[in-house]
Order: sequence, then structure tokens, then C-alpha cells
Amino acid sequence: MTQKSPPLVLPPSLSRTVAALPDKDRNRLDDTITRLHTVNGRLWDTEDRVRGALLSAAQVADCKREIDQLNAERNLLAERADEVLGSLADAGRADVPLHTETLASVIDRLSVLTLRIWHSERAATRDELARRRVSALHGQREHLCAALDALVSDVVAGRRRLPVPARFKLYGRDDAAPAEIKPSRRLRRVLAFGGLSECGKSTSAEFVQRTCGAQRFKIGFLLRQAAHREGLADPYALSARRQAELLLGELNRFADAHVDTELFTIESVHDDASIAEIKRLMGDALQIVYLDASFAVRVERSGTPAQAVAAKDEIKMSRGAHQVATLADHVIDNTGSIAALRAQLRRIAAPPASTALRAATPYGLGLPAAIASATADFTDAVRAYGPGVRLAALTGSPGEGSWIAGWSDLDLLVIAEHEAIGRVHEALEQYRIALGGAASLGPTLVTPGELTARRLTPRLAFVLHQLQQGSPVLHAAPSLELPTISQGELAFAAVRELPQVILTMRRLRADAGPTALRQLYKHLVLACRLLLREHNQWESGPDRILAAASRMPGLTALATPSLAEISSAWRDGEAELVLKPVTVAVDQLLTWYAAQLAA
Repeated sequence: MTQKSPPLVLPPSLSRTVAALPDKDRNRLDDTITRLHTVNGRLWDTEDRVRGALLSAAQVADCKREIDQLNAERNLLAERADEVLGSLADAGRADVPLHTETLASVIDRLSVLTLRIWHSERAATRDELARRRVSALHGQREHLCAALDALVSDVVAGRRRLPVPARFKLYGRDDAAPAEIKPSRRLRRVLAFGGLSECGKSTSAEFVQRTCGAQRFKIGFLLRQAAHREGLADPYALSARRQAELLLGELNRFADAHVDTELFTIESVHDDASIAEIKRLMGDALQIVYLDASFAVRVERSGTPAQAVAAKDEIKMSRGAHQVATLADHVIDNTGSIAALRAQLRRIAAPPASTALRAATPYGLGLPAAIASATADFTDAVRAYGPGVRLAALTGSPGEGSWIAGWSDLDLLVIAEHEAIGRVHEALEQYRIALGGAASLGPTLVTPGELTARRLTPRLAFVLHQLQQGSPVLHAAPSLELPTISQGELAFAAVRELPQVILTMRRLRADAGPTALRQLYKHLVLACRLLLREHNQWESGPDRILAAASRMPGLTALATPSLAEISSAWRDGEAELVLKPVTVAVDQLLTWYAAQLAA
């Protein structure tokens, strides 16, 4: 309907009767009748369009579908208006005369007649027949208004009954089952956040967007987009099923256009009926997350008066927002710490998965016999602790098969429940004693909860990725679940870790005596490894890493001795023989790095 279309004016008796309704009912009725009149205008325009210009078969089909959708909206709005108008009727006697149609049906006819008068008046300037009809149409409108006023008076006085308002229309359907929209294969996972006012829906969606790379959408935006695309006046006037189809259609459209997006979030879920329909369409690909918090907590967080929060709650509850909790896959009590909330969100957004890990004995890692024996004793000790210790693995050079006695550390990862950490400390102490100074032990202790909440340092993320790529473990509990770490995540982690590595390398370079050789060289290799990850290169082993880094654009080849030469000089107390080329390589890399980031 164009902007110049006339508003729908109700006859005086009906207007006075409606004005006496409670505010909530009156506002709902006013809104519904306005929407009904708008839909009728859109319907008129669409029917004109399909009858007017020369359209292709596909365009005609589109218009017909649009007409069906608008008619469905029209009937739903009329039924909604009758829900309020029905309250005007006096209960009366069952034997009073039954009218042939409901009050909303008459109002609907009045809306159409109002539009017909307006269109006829526009056509009258160029069409004599239309000009002669205008007077008759105004007469029809006067008669219809008088009849409607009389009907309202009879209904209110109990002199006439109204029929059941349900219309049971089947627009756009036949005896065959209607085609059901299905999720796109590229629409992998969707999180839908629900809850009452100030419960943390937007905060949670923003966190998932920032930390998990999710694409975040507002449900209202998606519905408006769908309505605009399909020529619908008001998507909220549609059935819950139809709203669900429109929403899924928009998500499918975006997922198909952005194939690298793994996760979507939608908010805020205030309608239990429509989200139930979406869940039926999407199954487990949709995870409904309901955030719960007491009224007092939500008022405190909002910084607004309790009455304001209560008013917003009332609106949401009228739509079924509180019922979403019964449909939710996850109900989060958001009255605790932000750390607890974020941990639960990370587990939901990026759930851990059972990981098939490759087990190996310490004797198969290329370790000297005494070190392998001490490692085997440690492994037996933690295995005896039962399910409290989930995993033990030597990482870094032992896992890569490049461990060098007198040079390499024993980097150890232990995943254990917090309650078992004390016993792990005891086993570590015995491990150190058994090593007898033959190797430096560097343990990393982490709880399963920290992993599934993805509270990971970049180094720990890389270690988990290496284990998932086949690096061996000493011990792993059955059905161990670990967060899946992608190469893309490691590339972003490298961006975060590299600044600290560069700063440490500059500090070591400032005191580049022979005793600093080992740490300086290891930080050079680590910095190059992180830079290669940014370039999507995944080399292992110091010699291969430095060679690959030398081929980065603009970087002069790093002419360092081999790892075997450097480690041999270190063990023999001749570090000064290889210190110079290492410091030259460090200077080259630092100069290049500074130039890359210069304005």
C-alpha cells in the first residue's frame, strides 16, 4: 500500500465501544486492525501487479505465492482481532439469532471497501466508468458502517450471537504434504539465546562472537529481511511455523554465501512456539541456550528501577519467553561469576570431542635408557591414580623424535582433576629425583575443566593440536574429550604469542653471552615457527623451521649452524663458537620484523 492510501476509520459506535476496553486489549486491537488494513493494501497492490505488466511464468508464480502469504496473514490478523472483539459480546441466551460473520470479517470488508474507494477516485480522472462508481461506493461504505454499528449494539446487548472466528484457510496448499524447508548443509551449528530481561543474552552472544568467530544475528532483523524479500507486511502476524521457516531460510541464505562460517548465534528468543518449530526443523544443529537469573540480580545489573525490568518481563512473558526454558538444550544459571558463565558458553559453542590418541612407551621416544626408565615409572604412578589423571605426554622434541641429551628439556603435559594435582606433585618429585639431573623437567599441569572451557595459552593450544595430529602420549584415559584445535586457531594464537616472544628475544639479545645461547636460539626458532603459522606453513624441527623462515618475503636467509652443531658446541662448553651466527640471525629477524610493522 502506498503512503497516500487512506487510513481505516471505524464507525462511531464501534469506536466508542472499543475505547471502553482495557488499555492492553484496546492497544492490541488497534495494532491488529492497522496491520490488517496494511496487509489488505499490500494484497491489492500485488494483485494489480500480477494482472498488469507482462510477467514471466516464474514472476507470476512468485506473485501468486506472495498473494497466498498475504492472505494467510490477513486471516490470522482477523482471527486475532476477533479474539479481542469477542469480549464485547454479552453471554446472552443460546437461542438468540446467530450472525453470519464475525465483527473482524465486517471490519475486513470495510478495509477492502475503503481501498476500493481510494483506487476508484484515483482512476476517475481518466476513466468515466470509475467516476460514476465513486458515489455508489461511498454509499456502500455508509451502509456497511451503519450495519456494523447496529451489529455491535446487538452483540453487546446480547440480542445477536457471533460465529466461531476460526477460518481454517489453506492458502497455497493442496492435498499433498507441503514441501518442508530444511537446513542447508553449510548451516552447521546455531546457538539461540533466550531468557528474560537483563539475563545476559546479548553479553553471551557477543562473547561467543568474539572468542569463537560466530556470526551474530538478531531474530527481528532476520525476520524483517525475510518479510522484505517475500513481500510480507508483518512477519510477526504469521504462524509460529511460518516464522520458523522464514528464519531458517535467511540463515540458510547467509550460510550458503559464507561457507567458512562454522557457527551462528541468534537472539533474543522470546516466543516459545516459534523456537519450538525451528528446533523441529533443525534438530541438534540448533542449540537453545536459556540464561536464568533471579529478578533481584537482573534489576541490580540493569541499573534501572525494578518497575522497568518488571514491565519488560511482562511483555516478554506474554510472548512465552519464560517457557523457552522448558525447550532449552542448556539452562545456565547466570547469577555467578563471569568466569563461570564464559566457561559454560565455551563448552557449548565449541564442545570437546573424543580424541583418538596415539600411545607410545617412553622407550619408543628415542630417549636414553635412564631417562626412559624414569619416565616409565612416572607414567605407571599417574596411571595408578585412576580417572583423576586423564593424560600424560612428553611434548615438543620427544614427541617429534628430535630430543637431544644435554640440550633438550623434558616438556611434560599432565591433564588431571584439581583434586588429583597434589598426588601428581608427589609423582613429579620422584620423577625429578630419578632423572638425577640428566634432563631438565618442565611440567604443565591443567585441569579438564580448563581445557573444555578453552582457557588455553597459545603454546598449550599448539600442544593439543600436535596430539590430535598424532604426536604420542604416555597415558590417556578412555573416552578422553579434548577441545578440537584448528590450524586457523593456531594462526590467530601465533599473532597473540609472537609479541611476547619478540620482546623476550630482544632482552636475551641485549645480554648475548655464551650462557644465553640456548635460550636465544630457542626463541629464534619459536619466533620463526609462529611467523610461519601466520603464513599457513607448518614445519617441524628447528633446521626445517629456520630454512622455511628464510624464504619469507624480504627476509635475508638465516645462516645459522645446524641444531646438531649448536647443541654439540653447547654440551662441549664451546658456545662462543656458534654464538656469533646465532646473534646475527636474531638481528636479521628483529630488523625484518620491525620493518614489517613500520607505519
